[in-house]
Amino acid sequence: MKTQSSDTTPAAEQFLIEGYRKMPAWKKIRCIFDLNQSLRQLQLAEIKHRYPNADEHELRLRLASRWIDPELMRKAFGWDIDEKGY
Repeated sequence: MKTQSSDTTPAAEQFLIEGYRKMPAWKKIRCIFDLNQSLRQLQLAEIKHRYPNADEHELRLRLASRWIDPELMRKAFGWDIDEKGY
């Protein structure tokens, strides 16, 4: 049996899958929320590294531009990704 990840044994993957199957829906949603929070924190750290002089407003726009459709960013916030980047 091939696993989804090359560094995981079939037994470990089966254990993980069974754990997810037994997990209540609210806890699965919480895990997804926490992963998204971690991703946003990593993205924000990278943005701060690339744009050290950016103010809080610019940081938020750059972060939002990674999650929101470019056309909506232009219409809603006046942020042109092609011009200003992410």
